[in-house]
Amino acid sequence: MTNQIETKESFKLVMLASVFTLILWFIPFAEVITYPVRLFVTFIHEAGHALATVLSLGSVHQIELYTDGSGVTETMGGMRLLISSAGYLSTIFFGAGILLLLRKQKYAKPLALITAALLVMVTVLWGGNILAWAVGMILGGALLGLAFKGKPGVAHFVMSFLGVQSILNALYDLRTLLYLSAFTKESTDAANMSIATGGFIPPIFWALGWSLISVVMLALTVMVYYRSINHRAALDPVKIPQLLPDDFNKVFDKKL
Repeated sequence: MTNQIETKESFKLVMLASVFTLILWFIPFAEVITYPVRLFVTFIHEAGHALATVLSLGSVHQIELYTDGSGVTETMGGMRLLISSAGYLSTIFFGAGILLLLRKQKYAKPLALITAALLVMVTVLWGGNILAWAVGMILGGALLGLAFKGKPGVAHFVMSFLGVQSILNALYDLRTLLYLSAFTKESTDAANMSIATGGFIPPIFWALGWSLISVVMLALTVMVYYRSINHRAALDPVKIPQLLPDDFNKVFDKKL
C-alpha cells in the first residue's frame, strides 16, 4: 500500500512537471528544449503501432521518424483496427501508467530502465532511418544512465516529466487529428480506421473516440492519486508499521 506522504510528494512532482511543461509552452524558442521530448513521444506512438502489429500476428517492416515530429510505421498483416488505434492510445496508457507507478519513488529507476530497454529494442528491430536510430539509441542511453547512475529524486522528476509530456502531447495531437478528420481527407490513423471499416464509420468518429478515452484515462489517473492520498489519511496510523524504531518512543509518549 502506497505511503501517504510518498504519494503526496509524488503528486507534487507531477504537478511541478506539469507546470514546467506549461511554462515551456510560453517561452520563446523553448521548442529547442522540448524537441527531443516531442520525438520521444512520437517514438512511443509508433512503437505502439509496431507492438500491436506483432501481437496481432502481423509483421513490421520499419519505423521512421521525421524532423517535423511526425513518424510512420510500415506494417503488413495483423488486425488493422487494433494497429491503427494503438498509436494514440499507447501514448496515453504509457504516460498514465508511468504517473500511477511513480506514486512510489522506488519505481522511478526501474521505469527508466524498462523505457530505455523498450527504446533500444524497438530501434534495433525496426529502426528505419537515421533519426529513428538517433532518438532510440541516444534517449535510450540517457535513460539507461539515469537508471543506473541518476539520483532517485532526479529519476523521479524526469520520468514524471516524460509521463506528463506523453499525455499532453497525445492530447495535443488528438486535437489536430480531430481537425484533420473533420475538414480534410489527409491520411491519418483515423482515416485508416475508416478505410478498415469500408468507409462505413467516418474518421471523425475514431478521432472523437480516442479523444474521449484519453480524457477518461487522464481523469482516472488524477482520481487514483486523489483517492490514494485521502484513503491513506483515513487509516489509523497505529495499524501501519511505517515508523522507524527511533520514532516509536516519541509516538508512545504522546499517546500516554
